[in-house]
Amino acid sequence: MGTGTDRGEDGAGSGEEGFGTTAGADLLDFRSGRFHGDVVAKKVEHHYHRAPGTPALRSLPGPVRAFVGRDRELRTLLTALDPAEPARGAVLVSSVTGLGGVGKTALALQAAHTAQRLGFFPAGVVFLDLHGYDDVPVAPEQALEQLLLALGVPRDHMPTSADARAGLYRSVLAEVGETQGALLVVVDNASHPSQVRPLLPGHSCHRVLVTSRDVLSQLGTQLLRLGVLSPQHAVQALETALAAADPADTRIARDPHQALRLSGLCGYLPLALHIAAALLVNDPGKPVEELADELAGTATRIDYLDDGERAMRAAFDMSYRRLDDRPARLFRLIALAPGPEAGPEALRALVGSPPDPPSLDVLVRAHLIETGSSRGRWRMHDLVRAYGVFRSREDAVALAEGHAARARLLSRYQRRVADSHSFLRPLAEQPRGGEFTDRDEALRWLDTEREGLVGASQWAADPEHAETGVRFALSLCHYLAWRRHFDDAAEVYQHAVKGARLLGDRLLEGMAHDNLGMALRYLRRGDDSIAAHRRALDLFRELGTVREQGTARYNLGNALMEERRFDEALEAFREADTLLRASGALRTAAMTQNGLGVLRFRTGHFDKALTHLDAAREASRSLGDTIMEAVSTNNRGRALRGLGRPDAALDEHVRCMDFFQTLGQTERAASTRNDVALALSALGRFPEAIAQHTQALDALRQQREQYREAVVLNDLGSTLRSAGRPQEAVACHAQALETLRDVFFDAYGQARSLDLYAAAVLATGDTEEAVRAWRRSVGLYRRTGSEDAALAATRRITALGGTAENSGAETSDD
Repeated sequence: MGTGTDRGEDGAGSGEEGFGTTAGADLLDFRSGRFHGDVVAKKVEHHYHRAPGTPALRSLPGPVRAFVGRDRELRTLLTALDPAEPARGAVLVSSVTGLGGVGKTALALQAAHTAQRLGFFPAGVVFLDLHGYDDVPVAPEQALEQLLLALGVPRDHMPTSADARAGLYRSVLAEVGETQGALLVVVDNASHPSQVRPLLPGHSCHRVLVTSRDVLSQLGTQLLRLGVLSPQHAVQALETALAAADPADTRIARDPHQALRLSGLCGYLPLALHIAAALLVNDPGKPVEELADELAGTATRIDYLDDGERAMRAAFDMSYRRLDDRPARLFRLIALAPGPEAGPEALRALVGSPPDPPSLDVLVRAHLIETGSSRGRWRMHDLVRAYGVFRSREDAVALAEGHAARARLLSRYQRRVADSHSFLRPLAEQPRGGEFTDRDEALRWLDTEREGLVGASQWAADPEHAETGVRFALSLCHYLAWRRHFDDAAEVYQHAVKGARLLGDRLLEGMAHDNLGMALRYLRRGDDSIAAHRRALDLFRELGTVREQGTARYNLGNALMEERRFDEALEAFREADTLLRASGALRTAAMTQNGLGVLRFRTGHFDKALTHLDAAREASRSLGDTIMEAVSTNNRGRALRGLGRPDAALDEHVRCMDFFQTLGQTERAASTRNDVALALSALGRFPEAIAQHTQALDALRQQREQYREAVVLNDLGSTLRSAGRPQEAVACHAQALETLRDVFFDAYGQARSLDLYAAAVLATGDTEEAVRAWRRSVGLYRRTGSEDAALAATRRITALGGTAENSGAETSDD
């Protein structure tokens, strides 16, 4: 070890211009130079002398006990740290999300301890926390002093300047490398390259491992981006932390569903998970579900995650305090983006102008935002977003700024959605305007912004934005129905209901309930759908609005029909038709005729069905409603099949299938293709029919239309049985039964599937299994009030020599 002293040697020039040459160890020869005026030269040297000291080369803190889920990252670090590998300088560990608490230090410590056990660093390991995100970070000269002390340089032999200390540090490390071997320096919490650069060794055998919330790309280090844990590893982290406190604590293992939910509420962020585990440890009697409910129910989750020693808000404060005004404002406004990510258009609306690229770059380097699904789109971790929202409400100025940003975005979204309507509404001839050139462009924009649009609908329930928010939420109906995003639609309309109630606007509330009822019907939530339509009808009655009453009655009729309450549905459709014609709502009146036609053929009245469907088709054609014209035409084909005219039905179905494919309406095209298959099957063209069923099934599976998939599976099974392939038919009906039982709890659908399953099983020669299946179907048919179907199944059982006894006791399939 050694210390350095400065010695200066002055020399005078002769006034000639030029440069000197080295004449000896301590002298410069200026005799060959040319100088103008007096010249003074100074030579500085560092002399190092061995001095006594106490090295501290085993200063590494202990590893984190609940360290899980970082095997791949650990292997990457160990490869970089391996002294057998070529020197790469410092290895930077950073977080892809940039969050304090993502586990950078824990990973670095784990890697350092593992490397030590593997014998990578015989000279030892030193650890230094630079406190880069504290109010007063460690300065380079302070860091060098600590490292020199660890290397055994006494304090009274310490040079005073940072440059002198850096030179001494490199010299001592070179001597250590030559005499003792490789040394690892772990530098934690660096916030700027200038903190780290003086600490890099000159000798290639050593390694420096750095952790930082920022991308310190100027150092030229190997960059390891650290993200949050996977859901499974997050649960494992909770379980490990609880077991470390009490090996008998099995709360996580006993309730894996709630443990996964709790992990999600923590954003799979290690620090948040450890805080949540500490809260459970502090209260041994608290169930995991209770803590998850508390986190989900608080508006200030970021404050709730505080165990008295560690707090998520404090972790994020460190990063936020380092931002200048412009990046800080941008951070707050991006946090207000309604979806999981924000694109250029949403950012421009939120900020009020195109976002400042340098400010975006600051947030990216600090990992407060990250690239989203494509270039130019940005996302935040959930807890960072919660922190940003908190910052946007911390004073009156920030609050007003946030309200103005949301108002701008709502206005922009509303204009764009309105522009799309001319391409999504079914009228054949209507004016085109706005920023979209065709339907494809409108749908691309809507699909890209969908999560943001749905997220913005929640502002309808905010008193500050209720008026605009409710109307915006209702305006999404055409797009959400076109793409069949009914889960999203139900969420959007629930926000609209709340907002309309805040406004005291019963007309808007009725419209929101009516839209909600339609979404719930498609989600197979029949009772809820009927209740929503009836609430809408009550509101419209109070207001005396005839057109809206007619629309609500039509929608109620559809909901009742889906629940097989056919008499009530018939009454609702008839009343709707009267009201709609009286109010001049001819398009909806045509839709009501279609509803009556569907009701008639579903109850076996095919001639009456054709009358209504012909009326619906003609009215739709005269109004230019091409979609309803196609829908009623396809339903007309179904009625024709019921009348034993499959050849005429096939023509109708093929024409409609081509039309829906042209529109890009996948579910309708697939359902119509299934109708084509049924017509082909009725004509005995089984190979063609099976091919069409299969194509329809594939399309529905891609769209995740599980209910329609089950319907097509049953139809395919019937065709396979007719084609003499009963074993395959059995498999189709069994799969349909499973979906309708386990996913939709559809008692009638189960009964129908069992009925068809029994027929297919019988065709294989298994009479006993067929009787068992029919018995189960009888019980389910009776439970749904389908007495005719129950009686038909009973007759089949009797014909096979069995009885329908105990069929009413079947409950396991509902």
